[in-house]
Amino acid sequence: MKRRSQTQAQKAKEISKQPKAKAGALTVAQLSSDAIWQLASQYWAPDTKADHQPYSAEIIERIYKEEIGGGGGGSQSSRRINMLEFSQYLEQYLWPHYQRDTATHAHLMSIVIMANEKFRERVEVWTVFENLPDQYPAFFRHVLESCLPSKASREASSTLRERTALLMFLNHCFNSMEIELCREQAKRLVSLSMWHCLQPKRREQELREVPEWRKYWKRLLKKDKDTKPEVQWERHFMQNLIIDFLQIVEGIPAEGDINPNVVHYCERFLEFIIDLEALLPTRRFFNTVLDDCHLIVRAMLSPLVRREEGKLFGQLLDMLKFYTRFEINDVTGSSLTDHDMTQLHYKKITSLQRAVFAKFPSLRVFALSNVATVDNRESLEQHFGGLDGDGLRQIATFLNLVPEEMVESLKWHRLDEQFLRELLITRHERRCSQLEALNEMPLYPTEQIIWDENVVPSEYYTGESCLALPKLNLQFLTLHDYLLRNFNLFRLESTYEIRQDIEDAVSRMLPWQSEDGDVVFGGWARMALPVASFAVVEVAKPHLGEKKPSRVRADVGVTLSVRREIKEEWENLRKHDVCFLITVKPTQPYGTKYNHREPFIPQVGLVSVRGCEVEGMLDANGRVIEDGPEPRPQLPGEQRCYRVWLDSNQYRQDMDDLQEGADDVYESFNILMRRKPKENNFKAVLETIRHLMNTECVVPPWLHDILLGYGDPAAAHYSNMSNQERSLEFNDTFLDYKHLVSSFPTYSIKCELPEESRPPPYRLIFEDVPTSKESDDEERDEKMEVEALTKSIVVQPYKYEARGPYPSDKPKQNSIRFTPTQVEAIRAGMQPGLTLVVGPPGTGKTDVAVQIISNIYHNHPSQRTLIVTHSNQALNQLFEKIMALDIDERHLLRLGHGEEALETEKDYSRYGRVNYVLAKRMDLLSQVQRLQEALGVSGDNAYTCETAGYFYLYNVMARWEKFQNQMSVHRKEEADAEKLRSVFEKEFPFGKFFADAPQPLFKGSSFEELMDIASSNFRYISDIFTELEEFRAFELLRTGLDRSKYLLVKEAKIIAMTCTHAALKRKELVNLGFRYDNILMEESAQILEIETFIPLLLQNPLDGLNRLKRWIMIGDHHQLPPVIKNMAFQKYSNMEQSLFTRLVRLGVPTVDLDGQGRARASICSLYKWRYKKLEDLEHILARDEYKKANAGFAHDYQLINVEDFKGVGESEPNPYFYQNLAEAEYIVATYTYMRLQGYPAAKISILTTYNGQKHLIRDVINARCGNNPLIGWPHKITTVDKYQGQQNDYILISLVRTKAVGHLRDVRRLVVAMSRARLGLYVFGRVSLFKNCLELQQTFKLLTQRPLKLSLVPDDSYPTDRLASTAVASEAIRTVENMSEMAQFVYERYMAKMEELKGTLPTEEELLAMRNQLPQEDEEDAATGEAETEEPPEKRAATEQTVSKKKTGEAFKPTPILNEISVEDEDMNQREQVTEDVTEEPAEESTPAGET
Repeated sequence: MKRRSQTQAQKAKEISKQPKAKAGALTVAQLSSDAIWQLASQYWAPDTKADHQPYSAEIIERIYKEEIGGGGGGSQSSRRINMLEFSQYLEQYLWPHYQRDTATHAHLMSIVIMANEKFRERVEVWTVFENLPDQYPAFFRHVLESCLPSKASREASSTLRERTALLMFLNHCFNSMEIELCREQAKRLVSLSMWHCLQPKRREQELREVPEWRKYWKRLLKKDKDTKPEVQWERHFMQNLIIDFLQIVEGIPAEGDINPNVVHYCERFLEFIIDLEALLPTRRFFNTVLDDCHLIVRAMLSPLVRREEGKLFGQLLDMLKFYTRFEINDVTGSSLTDHDMTQLHYKKITSLQRAVFAKFPSLRVFALSNVATVDNRESLEQHFGGLDGDGLRQIATFLNLVPEEMVESLKWHRLDEQFLRELLITRHERRCSQLEALNEMPLYPTEQIIWDENVVPSEYYTGESCLALPKLNLQFLTLHDYLLRNFNLFRLESTYEIRQDIEDAVSRMLPWQSEDGDVVFGGWARMALPVASFAVVEVAKPHLGEKKPSRVRADVGVTLSVRREIKEEWENLRKHDVCFLITVKPTQPYGTKYNHREPFIPQVGLVSVRGCEVEGMLDANGRVIEDGPEPRPQLPGEQRCYRVWLDSNQYRQDMDDLQEGADDVYESFNILMRRKPKENNFKAVLETIRHLMNTECVVPPWLHDILLGYGDPAAAHYSNMSNQERSLEFNDTFLDYKHLVSSFPTYSIKCELPEESRPPPYRLIFEDVPTSKESDDEERDEKMEVEALTKSIVVQPYKYEARGPYPSDKPKQNSIRFTPTQVEAIRAGMQPGLTLVVGPPGTGKTDVAVQIISNIYHNHPSQRTLIVTHSNQALNQLFEKIMALDIDERHLLRLGHGEEALETEKDYSRYGRVNYVLAKRMDLLSQVQRLQEALGVSGDNAYTCETAGYFYLYNVMARWEKFQNQMSVHRKEEADAEKLRSVFEKEFPFGKFFADAPQPLFKGSSFEELMDIASSNFRYISDIFTELEEFRAFELLRTGLDRSKYLLVKEAKIIAMTCTHAALKRKELVNLGFRYDNILMEESAQILEIETFIPLLLQNPLDGLNRLKRWIMIGDHHQLPPVIKNMAFQKYSNMEQSLFTRLVRLGVPTVDLDGQGRARASICSLYKWRYKKLEDLEHILARDEYKKANAGFAHDYQLINVEDFKGVGESEPNPYFYQNLAEAEYIVATYTYMRLQGYPAAKISILTTYNGQKHLIRDVINARCGNNPLIGWPHKITTVDKYQGQQNDYILISLVRTKAVGHLRDVRRLVVAMSRARLGLYVFGRVSLFKNCLELQQTFKLLTQRPLKLSLVPDDSYPTDRLASTAVASEAIRTVENMSEMAQFVYERYMAKMEELKGTLPTEEELLAMRNQLPQEDEEDAATGEAETEEPPEKRAATEQTVSKKKTGEAFKPTPILNEISVEDEDMNQREQVTEDVTEEPAEESTPAGET
């Protein structure tokens, strides 16, 4: 994506004759950029509306010709287009003045190019057209007509550029079918009526095969008696477009110069056709038309495929060939199996054999042969090679592939011999099964893929060219297609990350050529080592029916002559860790410097890359050291050998290549590279997806169509589910009856009990839910009944069964007063079906999730719920809240590696739960022992769970039944309460056991109350034995592994894991027989599409059905999407779209939470416009912290304009590494001011929109105040993206950019930035740049209503009693003009604070006296202490400087910025991996202060 900073580096081009004010003061670049802004302010800029000149079509012509480049121009015009689009040219000028009758070609093209630019920038497009929709149909027709220009205008190359732009716009329309405006226009082009352009005989053949379509066709013909010419033109449009393309592509010469615009058009055209083929609604009828045009065969024969420039064209053609033959029934949309595809293939071959048998006696051998012997290319070429053009034409005509007579409308068909032969062979050759091809594909990328720009583009993808990549849009053909696209994209995204790692590690090792031609390494890398030895030690025989070896193992020897901690990292490589074997043959001599801006491969001489998987390190005897509880043996010396598994598919391919004369790659490896474990999961995830594609994916029937994007989007909503529950127990959801009534404002509430007898919990019966139907006859009347149902709820309060006499037996209660929409989300989550909950910032998403889990747990005790989140942090937050509710902790289990961060003493991991169960078992058996003693029973009854079970049956139950019989006598007696109580106390057999419970045990006054107490006490005892029965399996299972498996499969009811863990461990979970009924996903909008899908299939189907009953997804698609590192996959392939976002786009009903309890109302107004409805909860208005003003500030939020400092605004020391020194200094000065006012550092976070600025702010903090105990470091300094999901009281934000808005233009990033603060938000940026951005206008309108200079109230101190609602007197406000003034002001305050502190410090005599009173240390101890507290020289110097400053109070001198980034991105407070940062941080990542 071209960044807007590029708009500054362009030639001056004058289009306005207006005189330029202060022209002498501007640079050439500024003059050039000013021309568009001047025109914008005169004609369309929103902020100069009052002074606009009247509309002039001539302006559009001039801008198109001179700025947009009339469809010509290169990067220069793309920068101008970028500026025009940003100036709101489309919204304010082009579209409002478009009229089909008067619109010129320039006007049309300007609209199309501006819309395409918006798509490239990934900003909202269709709202512009939806706001003024009347002209859209005429505009769309205008676009179609321009796609097929007259022959006279086709000759100019510029028009081909225009047609490429029109084609791109058309493709965007077809890819936005969820927009009604697009759908209405686009679907007419690909409906059944387009079959008018088929050859008559071919059409008849197709209609014969699908009788249903013949009916529709007849209806069409009836309507067609008075068809208008424009309708006929529309029907033939797609075919005419294809014919036009074929003429262009066949007109390209085999040699000589070629116009790049022609190649670009051909590539975009194939992209357009692929996108049509990859969607069922557009492909259904179009696929036949495409097949009838023989586009693929003709394109394959074209010279472009064989030219160097046609590499991408050839890759796109392969993709198109794949989709035209896709394994799907175009009529029904159902997936075809390999057997179905084979039957279709046989049908084609047999029809060919019939044709040959009838026409050509000479080919009788072919006609009578077995299909399997004649359906390969060699055999077909052999049989048809002898036929001439006429013979081939006869066969093709018989098969309805070409017309019999070349009438005028069919003259575009090719009938030459070469084409006809290729057509027959291509059509009838056996195609490889998609699944076979996938299973034979190596999972590790090799050097051919890693550095192929068409497949794995570089980081700086501009969006101007198309790529040979699959796209993730709204709909998919089948589940196989869905998984395959995700498989390919996930593989390529991993490949991109691997490429970055290889380039980094290999270039650090500095491979050079020695004098004798060998390789020497002039440097070293933490993540790579030279290979000392390599040998393939085992190639196992293939499995039955396979060609690849079943296993290939090799030994890799390395020398670990590295630092101790790095040596440990290498020795700790675990089983299944992925490494890469690399061969380099450098040509550069000793001492050559590598240039990271030059191509990588030629510099280092990289020859091959192969992946491998670690089996383990070998011991001194050559055996693999297994991972286990016992410590690993310490090996002597530095030589280490690893046993690795190689990819069998890759090995087979390499051996085949070796037979054909290629080099043996396995003899030349000289580098072994490892990767960070967190980033190295790709192989396991790819294996999981491939495994899914090889098994029958059984998705619940109620979800299948929605996942693929078809059918009714609301079909899986609980209100449309046949098994919707009429009665629900809401447990502790409602705090009281009033809360319940207010939670259902649209229902009438009925309750038979008097008001004083309505305590929670409540069972609700929804009378608008029909009772379940048994027979078909009843179902017929269902609709009538539904209409008759009233929208009312019957409330039935019920009591919890008491669980025992101890205070700890009382159930934990929810204390949150849920809002009506939260209650609706909870209700939807409890019902079967798909529930989507959109949770804006601060609306209690986690609380809702936890309550849903708790309610399902109590309503359906036998069901199991799986919790999936994106991050460990979110999972831990959920778990901490689950533990506060009434859920038995023996039913909780946490899988994965994140449980260490749980802020609890209890261990919820697998082995932690096993230990808990074993400890709990001992505890329960000791209680059984106590009970046995209390009952006076002899024998060893509390030895095992089994003996305890017999004891319960024969001793406990017998006594309880006897007691019940004895008490039933007293039921009818009107005895006095005291007497009754004494009878109970005397007869109750377990009174002695409960001697340690609060006394008296029986406190009731009636028989029923006393019997309830007795029952609850017995229930306590009964629960002991129920739990022991559950734990009995742990006595039979002896190993920790078996016990943990049993826990996972049988015991746990709520199982939590991250989406990554689910993807990695799917096979293991399925093999264990893992089962679950419900899934709840938190942070759904941040999880990749495929990582959201895999958790649906972590269990084997039961009788061919998936047992999943509920799927609850909670997220916010208005915040940032999943992180995709490669720009091309993110933007071109739309890989950043989560499944949650896709379902929302499809129109699946959502529950939108609408009450926020995080931020002040004023701060919330900055982002609440993005949501349907978002209001403040009561406490936002009631609590003191929200009522009080922010100490030292006149406003609770403010946008502060930051101008250039010494003529410099943003700087870019490396590509996309943006920094802004003025903003960094201003923010740090403001932070220092806040600390001096008394704000706690933990309540302040500093955010920025770019990594470069984050590093710069850390450096400035480090230099100015980081080591000063009075100021210190803030809670966090990080990027907005990393801070998603977190919050703090006070947030300072740096927007960095001054030349172009950059990626803040993504409204989702703006929403995250504005919603992190609770009480105070101070944004530093270039106001003039951001206020003109259409996407950000709503927020910046509010921000710019307040002063744009920082307004301070210096006399305040934290915490203040000043109310936010009271205005501050103007004389109390200090307005800061700029950064320099703020820095000076803060310095003065700091010095004043020092003077103030000085007065409170003891004198030197007092200090000496205090020192003498301290206990004295030994010299040895003192030396040890010194050694322990040694600091880096920079830090020590900074500390000494601070101390000396305090002592002397001398003038403040700005410290030069130390640009050592010694703080980790993840969490600045845990300064971990410092060593790694020092050694691994690339030199370019940081810039000396002088350069910024």
